[in-house]
Amino acid sequence: MSTTTLPADTPTPRRRQRSGAAVAGDLIGGYLPMIIATLAVVLPLVWMIISSFKSPGEIVTRELILFPADPSLAAYERASATVDFPRLFLNSFIVTAIGSGLKVILALTTAYALVFVRFPFKRIIFVAILVALMVPPQVSLLPNYVFIAGLGGTDTYWGLILPGLGTAFGTFLLRQHFLSLPKELLEAAEIDGAGHFRRLFSIVAPVSAPTIATVALVTIVTEWNEYIWPLVITNSLSMATLPVGLTRLQNSEPDPSAYAMLMAGSVLVILPVLIVFAILQRHIVAGLTQGAVK
Repeated sequence: MSTTTLPADTPTPRRRQRSGAAVAGDLIGGYLPMIIATLAVVLPLVWMIISSFKSPGEIVTRELILFPADPSLAAYERASATVDFPRLFLNSFIVTAIGSGLKVILALTTAYALVFVRFPFKRIIFVAILVALMVPPQVSLLPNYVFIAGLGGTDTYWGLILPGLGTAFGTFLLRQHFLSLPKELLEAAEIDGAGHFRRLFSIVAPVSAPTIATVALVTIVTEWNEYIWPLVITNSLSMATLPVGLTRLQNSEPDPSAYAMLMAGSVLVILPVLIVFAILQRHIVAGLTQGAVK
């Protein structure tokens, strides 16, 4: 067995120097921006949660107080006494559950039809969906209000849900994923006599669970955090959602001493979304990347 001897002038130190430079480049070009971006997102949320346990004197001060000396739930009790949070939770839950459920079903069936059903003007409809992705929802605020208010939908659940049933993002994401599915799978089901309904819910939907979970999560977060439309279409606090109730909470206590109460109200608003995210987060990356490479 022969052994290979490296020449004496092998530039080993130089390779080590390049390797060190590459590591430094990864740290500066990769990890450092990631850490900065993460801190920019996480720190305000952490500060809000910590401040909700502080006393008003620890928030309205010129000194930087990181942690409360005597953590208490007084801000949460004060927020609950000012605004009817159980009612706001119920309204947000109803609007989010029904609205996001219908959105996901409509996106699923629309994407299936765009990929697996033959009908005229399919490409024109898909282009219209892409155009809808570019249009901000605030553009349709006034027409929607005139239409829904004209039908008597002010201060009703259906008036809150109906205008937002279409989801161009969910339809687009599901369509791109469906295009990556093997055609043989659907052809075999068609030969076995399966109709479109059975093919969709027995074959396509099960193999697309991560993508559907991603669409569901994005839809749930959007519905739960929706602020402008519930503010416009509701007049009474009994039909308001949590983000609108948070505004009413701020209007009821406008002085700086109420900052802890507002922080507590904000924590109550985002807590359900964080729980849903923790449940579905393992599907997000898989769902967003499926269909990206065909």
